[in-house]
Amino acid sequence: MKRFAGSTYLAVAALALMGLTVPHASAQKAVAADELPEVLGVNFAQTTGSFRGGATGTLYGFGDEGAPTPALINGARITNTSQKAPFGTQHPSGDALKVEDGFFAKGGQDMYTYVQDYYPDWAYNGGARPGDTRSYNQATGTYTNAANGIWDYLEVVELVATAVATQSDHPEKYVFIPFNEPDGGNWYANWSTMKTTFLNDWNAAYAKIQSVYAAKGLGHARIGGPGDTKWQAQRSSDILDFAKANNTLPDVFIWHELGIQELATFRSHLTAYRSLETAKGIPAIPVNITEYGMLRDMGVPGQLIQWFAMFEDEKVDAQTAYWNYAGNFSDNSARPNGANAGWWMFKWYGDLQGSTTVNLTPPQLNVADTLQGIGAVDNVNKRATVLFGGSNKDVSLDLSGLDPAVFGGKVDVEVREAAVTGAEGLAATPRVIKALDGVTVTDGKLKFDVDTYDRYAAYQVIITPEQGRAVSVDGTWSQSVEAENTALTNATAYFQDPGSLNGWKFLASGSKDVGSFNTVQSKADWTVTVPRTGTYRYQVIGSTPGVPGRHALFVDNVSNQTVQYTADLALNATSKWQYRGSAEVTVQLTAGTHVLSLRASADGTTKLPNSDITLDKFVLTDVTSGEVTAYPANTLRPFGGAKLTWGDAVLDNPSASRGSLRIQGSGQRADSYVTAWDSGYYDITTTYRTASASDLHLTANGKTVADFAPAQKGSWVSKIRVHLSQGINELELTSAAGAYVESITTTRAAASDSAAVTIEAENATLRGNAVARTLADSTGSNASGMKLVGNVGAGAANYIEIARQAKFSATGDYNMVVRYANAELSGNHAYNPQVVDRKITVGEAGNPAAAGSAFFRYTYSWNSFWERTIPIKLSTTTGALTLGNSSAYAPDIDSVTIAPVVVGSATTVPGA
Repeated sequence: MKRFAGSTYLAVAALALMGLTVPHASAQKAVAADELPEVLGVNFAQTTGSFRGGATGTLYGFGDEGAPTPALINGARITNTSQKAPFGTQHPSGDALKVEDGFFAKGGQDMYTYVQDYYPDWAYNGGARPGDTRSYNQATGTYTNAANGIWDYLEVVELVATAVATQSDHPEKYVFIPFNEPDGGNWYANWSTMKTTFLNDWNAAYAKIQSVYAAKGLGHARIGGPGDTKWQAQRSSDILDFAKANNTLPDVFIWHELGIQELATFRSHLTAYRSLETAKGIPAIPVNITEYGMLRDMGVPGQLIQWFAMFEDEKVDAQTAYWNYAGNFSDNSARPNGANAGWWMFKWYGDLQGSTTVNLTPPQLNVADTLQGIGAVDNVNKRATVLFGGSNKDVSLDLSGLDPAVFGGKVDVEVREAAVTGAEGLAATPRVIKALDGVTVTDGKLKFDVDTYDRYAAYQVIITPEQGRAVSVDGTWSQSVEAENTALTNATAYFQDPGSLNGWKFLASGSKDVGSFNTVQSKADWTVTVPRTGTYRYQVIGSTPGVPGRHALFVDNVSNQTVQYTADLALNATSKWQYRGSAEVTVQLTAGTHVLSLRASADGTTKLPNSDITLDKFVLTDVTSGEVTAYPANTLRPFGGAKLTWGDAVLDNPSASRGSLRIQGSGQRADSYVTAWDSGYYDITTTYRTASASDLHLTANGKTVADFAPAQKGSWVSKIRVHLSQGINELELTSAAGAYVESITTTRAAASDSAAVTIEAENATLRGNAVARTLADSTGSNASGMKLVGNVGAGAANYIEIARQAKFSATGDYNMVVRYANAELSGNHAYNPQVVDRKITVGEAGNPAAAGSAFFRYTYSWNSFWERTIPIKLSTTTGALTLGNSSAYAPDIDSVTIAPVVVGSATTVPGA
C-alpha cells in the first residue's frame, strides 16, 4: 500500500502532464511474492447485460422530505428504498408518502413499504400474530379495542394499501411487503406449526391489497415477499408451491443477506432460488435483497463495492440494512448534506446508468473481504469504467476487449480514489491519483498498476478515447497519515478487527485507531513537509462519543488554535468510540517541515472539555488558491440524449472538442455533483464550445443561477459566483441551441462571504416561548458564543423574528444557513435510535406563503450544532423573517446566515 506524496506526488503529476506512463513504484526493486499486485481482469468485449443499478437501494435511507437533501438523493441515484407504511408507528420518520416526491424526482424507481411497520414495537405486535381484538377506522388509521369479525392485521393491510392508492402520486411505483422477517420472531418463526397459517395469511393479504387497487381503478398492485431474515430453502419452496397454486406469486421475491459470510454465499443462495423456480415451472421473478451488509460495511467504499459487484453481476436489486437511524442512507452520507466515502461509491455506481456490464475476473470469487469490482462500457458515450476495491495489495488492471472502433488506437485513463472517512466524516470529491494520457492500446489490451491506499478504499477507473484535453494526476497537494503512525504520547493504538462481533462494528481506516487519549499529556505528533507557504486544511477523522469535544493544535510546539469536534453517535458499545466523524480547521504554514501536534490539553495542566476522542486519520490539503476542483465532461451525467462527442466537425478545431458533452434541445441535460467544504461563495466556471450563437443555462440546487449567452461560434469560458451549501451541491446544465461542455470547475471565493449576513439567534427578536440559553464551556459545545435559542415552535406564537437588513433587502432567491441542534428521540427500539427530524418554516411579513422550509436531522446532542441550508424566496423588501413551526418543535438554533444565491454578474469570455 503505497502513496505518492509531497515532491514525489508532484513529480508524478508532471510526468502525467507530459503524457508519460508512471511506472509502478515497486518496479525499481525486487518484490516478494506476497507483495505482488493482485490482478483484476476486465474483458470489455464480453458483455453480461444492461447495467441494472439496483444495489444502491436502502432501508429507511430517507427520514423526512429533504432529509437527506435532494443533492444527496439524486447524486447517489437511489433506485429503490423500503420505507415505513402510512400510519406507521415503528419509527418516528420515514413515512413512504412523505418522502416519495424527493425519491421519485430523478433516480427513484421502486418504493417498497413495510406494511407491518404500522406497529410501534419490535418484534411486531409483541412478536405474536394478532387476532381479532380491534376495530379499525379506515379513514384515520386509528382503532378501538373491540372485535369486529375481521382479522386485525387484514384491516391494517387495507388501510395502508388504501392510503397509498389514494394519496400517492405514483401508486404504480409501490411494492407492498406484507410480512417482514416472518421467520425471525415475527409471527411465523416455527414453520412446522405456523406454515399453514402463514400461507393462508399471505393469500389474504395479497387479495386485500389487490382488491383495494382494483376498487381504485389502479390495476395490479405489486407485492413482495416473503422477506425472510436469510435464505430459507424449505420455506421458500413451500411458499412458491402454494402461491403458484393460488395465483398469488410475489412480484418481487425477497429475503435478507446479513453478516460477513454472505459475501461468499449469496450467489449460491440465488442459484438455489432460481433452481426452485425452474423446477416448479415458474418464470423468473425479480429479486430484491431488502437488507444486506453489516455495520462494518456502511460508509466504507472498499466493502460496499464487494456487495455492489455481487448484486450487479446477478442483476438483482438490494438495500443496505438499517442499523442505526433513518435519513442518512444507512450511514452512507455525512451530516445534513455531506458525502462520506461510502456516498461516493454510491455515486460512482449510479454513474454507470446507460452502460452495459462486462466480464470481470477477480483473484477470488465468493470469498468475503477480497478484491472485487464492476466493469462496464457505454458505447454511445465511448466510456469504459472499472470500479474496484477491497484489496490490501496494489492492483494490476488487465484490460482487454477495448474495441478500436469505439476507443481508437489511443486512450486516456483516469483513476480516482475514495478513502474511508467514517460515517460522519466529510469526503472531498475524489481526485485523480493516476493518469495515462494518450496511451497506446494494442489488440484491445491495456495493463497498468494502481497503488492502493487501504483495503477499505475504492477506485474508479474511466477509460475513453484520447480527449482534446490532457489528462493528469490532480495537482492539489494533499497528504494523509494514519493516527497510529504518528508519534503518540499517553495514547494507545488499537486494532479494530474487521471480523470481530460478526461485523457488528464500525471500521477504522487501516484497521487501527488511537484511543485512551485521556490525560493532559496525551498528544499525536505528525511531522509533515508542505511544498509552499500558504493556507492548509487540516482534517481530523475520529469519534467524539455522544458529546462535542475539543483538542488543541500546536504547530512546531507553539499553540495555534482549538480543533472543535461535533458529537458522534454513542448509542451503545458498538457505536461509542467507533462511529467516526471529522473536524476541519485551516492553518497557515510556511514551506518546509512542520510538526502538527494534536493535544488533549492547551496548557499542559487541564484537559479540554470532552477531549477523550478516538483518532483515526489526519489529512492535510493545500487550499491556498481556493482548492480548485475540476469536473471534466466524462464525469458528468448526461440525460435525455445529451452525450459525449469525439470531434464534431461543426465546431472550430474539432479535435479540441474531443470528449466534450453535447447538450442540445428540450430534455437534454448534464448533471454534476460538486463538493463545498464550507457554506459560502464559489466561482462556478464552465468551459464549452458552440457552433453558433447559443445559450447555456445553469442551475444550482434547483435555483437558476446563470443564463450564459455566447454571441457567436467559438470556445467560451463562463463564470458565475454562487452560494453553495456545505457538502454536496447539484448543478444542472441545459442548452436550447446547443453547447459542447468540456468541464465545470469550482473555486472557493471566500472574499465574497461578506455579501452574507449572520445573525446570532439570541440577538434576534424572540417571540412567545422562544428563549435564549447559555451553555457552560465544560459542555465542549461548538455553539458560537456558547449561546442558543430553544423552545422555538410547538405553536405559531413561538418563533424567532429577524428584521430585514440591507444585505437581504431585495426580493429574490437566498440561502438561509441555520446552525442548529436536534437530539429529539421518540419511542424505544432494541438498537435503532428513534430520531425525530425537526422542521423550520420561514415566514416573511406581508407574504402569506412560506418563504421556505426544511427538515433538520439528528445531531446526537443538544449541545452539538451542524448547519442546514433552507432555500428561501423573498417577495417583499421590508417584511421581517420568522423561523418557527406551528405544529411541533423546531430545532434549537445557534445562528442564521442569509446569503443571496448569486453575487455579481455572469461573465463569458473567449476560451482557448
